[in-house]
Amino acid sequence: MSKIVILGAGHVGSLCALQLAASGICGEIVLIDIDEKKADSQAKDVADATAFMRRPVNVHAGTYQDCDDADILVISVGVSRKPGQTRLDMLGDTIDIMKDVVGKLKQTKFHGIIISISNPCDIVVNYTRKHLGYPAQKIFGTGTSLDTARLRRTLHELTGVDMRSIQCFAMGEHGDSSMVPLSHVTLMGKPLTQLMEEHPETYGKARLEILEERTHQIGMEIVIGKGSTEFGIGAAVAELCQSVLYDERRVFPVSAYLSGEYGKRDFHAGVPAIIGKNGVEEILTLQLTESEQAAFDASCDVIQKHNELAEAR
Repeated sequence: MSKIVILGAGHVGSLCALQLAASGICGEIVLIDIDEKKADSQAKDVADATAFMRRPVNVHAGTYQDCDDADILVISVGVSRKPGQTRLDMLGDTIDIMKDVVGKLKQTKFHGIIISISNPCDIVVNYTRKHLGYPAQKIFGTGTSLDTARLRRTLHELTGVDMRSIQCFAMGEHGDSSMVPLSHVTLMGKPLTQLMEEHPETYGKARLEILEERTHQIGMEIVIGKGSTEFGIGAAVAELCQSVLYDERRVFPVSAYLSGEYGKRDFHAGVPAIIGKNGVEEILTLQLTESEQAAFDASCDVIQKHNELAEAR
């Protein structure tokens, strides 16, 4: 009967609660928000929905004391992204909120796994780990998981190959500098670069510039159209929680703490990693081409620049 606490009961936090309840992977979900009435209302709304789900789940609003015995803490605080606004533009507001969150978390007995969603994702999770003094393995951000989902969908739309038969990763910042290691994209087990040479009329459409442009822009198109993104990240969080709770050791592109991998150290960035009961069990180091490494380096430079800005606040 695992327990998951979600900090932040806005669009994203409440949708994560609904997705987790629908998945049936835990017995208790707690929503915490500075707006206590909102947290209570969102929890009651999700609780109503559980009457139609396969397994009973106790969904309710709570306080930071609920973190004491929680298995997973999902951080989903902050303000909604506005049309024309990059995730990095949200840094100031979110870090100011995280100062209060970190102070309150320090007063709890929480020792489980932390999954951070709040944007800018890589900077927020790095700030939280550092100021909470938390073990690096046990805290990670959703990172480029959503970027990768958009990349996979774009590849499907361009080639017609089922998304379940596409293996790919977006890496680096969860944002406009994320990069795609094209040399590691496979469709039906075959390298995309090879398929592009053999069948240019079908697979030649999946050019790197198109893949990266769509990966970067889809999120903003959703924000402009409906005001926020929530469904995709809710599904990603549920899958990550399941991999932790069931020790599935599945590979996800998450914002993990780097200790020399890809030539980077002492900060978080989106990389493929094995996620299990201990959090980030292992970071997978892909052999990048020279141009891919340069693109990853540039994305990490963006992250590091904003890590410095976060510390200066």
